[in-house]
Amino acid sequence: MDDTILVTRSSMPDIDEYMDEIKSMWESHWLTNMGPEHQKLQKELCSFLGVENIELFTNGHMALELTLQAMGLQGEVITTPFTFASTTHTIVRNGLEPVFCDIDPVTFTLDTDKLENLITDRTCAIMPVHVYGNICNVEEIDRIARKYELKVIYDAAHTFGETYKGKGVGSFGDASCFSFHATKVFNTIEGGAVTYRDKRLGEKLYELKNFGIHGPEEVSAVGANAKMNEFCAAMGLCNLKHVEEEISKRKIVVERYREHLEGIDGIQLNAFQPEVKSNYAYFPVIFEEKIFGSSRAEVFDALAEQGIIARKYFYPLTNTFSAFHGKYDVRETPAALHISKRVLTLPLYADLSLEDVDHICGIILKLRS
Repeated sequence: MDDTILVTRSSMPDIDEYMDEIKSMWESHWLTNMGPEHQKLQKELCSFLGVENIELFTNGHMALELTLQAMGLQGEVITTPFTFASTTHTIVRNGLEPVFCDIDPVTFTLDTDKLENLITDRTCAIMPVHVYGNICNVEEIDRIARKYELKVIYDAAHTFGETYKGKGVGSFGDASCFSFHATKVFNTIEGGAVTYRDKRLGEKLYELKNFGIHGPEEVSAVGANAKMNEFCAAMGLCNLKHVEEEISKRKIVVERYREHLEGIDGIQLNAFQPEVKSNYAYFPVIFEEKIFGSSRAEVFDALAEQGIIARKYFYPLTNTFSAFHGKYDVRETPAALHISKRVLTLPLYADLSLEDVDHICGIILKLRS
């Protein structure tokens, strides 16, 4: 048996529960194209997330990419380099220019104090990223967006099921894009979704994800194929029944980590946002080598030697990718650069034992000077 502890592990329902959910497909042979499972998941997610409108997609990246396309944007999009490749790539693949704003070194989200100075007459939108379950300063982003008449598209991949001041995170901005990848708090194996305000945007999203087809003999737009299939929707329906329990288990794991690591010199833990109902998506730790006594790399290696796989997440910054060599100046985002060189996300999933958490923390604390 492999005793490796991975940084995450997919949540899955009991196999019999899943088999019961997909049984009807063998009778209907309806496997894709917005079938009964897709429609049911769409309805249940609206209720769970507290939103009025949602479109499901084959993955989170297509949710982001087609949202930008549906808005018909041109020019510059202000975003953050402290994110997964998808966020930046979806901007570039739409023929738009990413403009990188630095991050708040406490919440790791876009620093709204630096946002307004980046707006030019070419700015068309802001794409902030909720990071590790930390929610952006949505009030200030909304104020600035209204002032300059800009669209706001949130990358909400890390914040499924969260609320801010009692309001579902998918309610903010013009649109919020979610990932339901296997590694996320809630998964549909692969999948994604867009929550949105304007129903006209929803009509365009539907058109784009389904080849631009409007009827058996009418194709009035050029679209892609980004539809969620029935098997993935069925997995989502099963996992949605258990997601609150999964989040509660993750909370216990996070609290155990904090018991060991809070208050340790040279270690910065994730900020607590008092008005956010957290989903405990990730457990990032910032290691300041000169104070803690060991570097992020040394901690990573020490854990790996014991079969514990942590992740340098997010590293490297997207504005340093070789795909964009020489195009962006990383010195313009110093806080993001500092954090990216020091952050390590530790293993976190619902079934991670507290004994394993104790073991992980023991390895880390032995590295103190």
